[in-house]
Amino acid sequence: MVFSSLIFLFAFLTSLFLLYYALPARFREGRNLILLAFSLFFYYFGGQKLIWLMLASIAINYFCGLLAGLPSRRWLRRTGLWLAVGLGLGLLGWFKYAMFIAGSLNALGCRLPVPEITLPIGISFFTFQGLSYVIDVYRGDAPVQKNPLRVALYIALFPQLVAGPIVRYTTVAEEIVSRRETLEDFSQGGIRFLFGLAKKMLLANALGEIAGGVFAQSPETMAVSLAWLGALAYTGQIYFDFSAYSDMAIGLGRMFGFHFLENFNYPYISKSITEFWRRWHISLSSWFRDYLYIPLGGNRKGKKMQLRNLLIVWLLTGLWHGANWTFVAWGLWFGLLLMGEKFLWGELWEKLPAALRHLLTLLLVTMSWVLFRSDTMAYALRFLGTMFGGGASLWDGQTVYYLLQYTPELCCAILAALPIKVWLQTQMESRKSMLSDVLLTWGPPLLALVLFGLSYLKLVTGSFNPFIYFQF
Repeated sequence: MVFSSLIFLFAFLTSLFLLYYALPARFREGRNLILLAFSLFFYYFGGQKLIWLMLASIAINYFCGLLAGLPSRRWLRRTGLWLAVGLGLGLLGWFKYAMFIAGSLNALGCRLPVPEITLPIGISFFTFQGLSYVIDVYRGDAPVQKNPLRVALYIALFPQLVAGPIVRYTTVAEEIVSRRETLEDFSQGGIRFLFGLAKKMLLANALGEIAGGVFAQSPETMAVSLAWLGALAYTGQIYFDFSAYSDMAIGLGRMFGFHFLENFNYPYISKSITEFWRRWHISLSSWFRDYLYIPLGGNRKGKKMQLRNLLIVWLLTGLWHGANWTFVAWGLWFGLLLMGEKFLWGELWEKLPAALRHLLTLLLVTMSWVLFRSDTMAYALRFLGTMFGGGASLWDGQTVYYLLQYTPELCCAILAALPIKVWLQTQMESRKSMLSDVLLTWGPPLLALVLFGLSYLKLVTGSFNPFIYFQF
């Protein structure tokens, strides 16, 4: 079940709202139980045979959290921490990487059986989320939760369950127990959800049709222009797809009284790779920083150790996204670029004109998405070769067709990737006029309703509706 589906909007979500808000707010545990039941059903609907994995993750992190929170038993606290890490990463490793490891070893001459394993939806997200709870309890940053249903709700909460953002327990611990649902939060959350739905249905899906059509072809037969269009379309698709899901998750959370942190901040306006990763998938980059990079020593133990730590973090960041050498290369690509900015060309980079830094950053990011989108390293290298002059021709009719067919979506995507909304809102708030007050009050909900109408038309007439990050 995906957020951008009729069954979710008009069956699942409607039923949840009716049952949840029919129960008075003073019955907080009752509302939590309803939300937990629907969240588990949401996961069961998408991966019926693997619901046990979600329940196992909840049980592991609950009991390990109890051990990690013991105040005077240091060895038991450590046992709880390492059990959670070992069992959580063990399950993640088996379900996500066993086939990849066996296949890679067989390519080197081994004769290992390759297991047939179905990848559970969102396993990387809920594994990291559960681990953050136990680690925070062990560190003393979060109180141990003795109510198993509250731990279950934190790990299984459906808005961010299968594609993030990765929510820290410290962010929602108090809200699980004593949140207040308000009409303002519900309306603002609904607006945020509808904007995310439109971003997905009207922009991400259209760009995905272009990218899918281009990446299905052999790079040797493409024109240079078509390869660039496909790469740029995927650059837009993955941003609008993933940020749309985050928008919808944040909006849904707010409708139930939860306040998740932002996950994207207009990453394509960045003027360096360092800035890009401060704006892209913020919850993941901060997770690796706080739970891996800093515990490894961060930048406190000299340049060699810092380089080692950066290399480890970005190797694992690539692997977190998928069991394929293209993801490993994608992670190392960003790791090397970040190390280069920090230790080699950072000062020179800052002296370049801002517009040039922006264009170069976009170029480097776009090249990275070719690695991310390709099924094999060989295909990625051939595709990049076509982009930089190795195509069958410079321009062809297929490029013209895509540009003409998707002109409105391409133009809107460029505008939506820029912080125009933030600029307009700032300008209107500073003017303090009646017109600006009316626009600020009624503009967003009216626009959200219009966009919902357009999204609904796409829902009932379209068939292309994937979520990229469901596979991670």
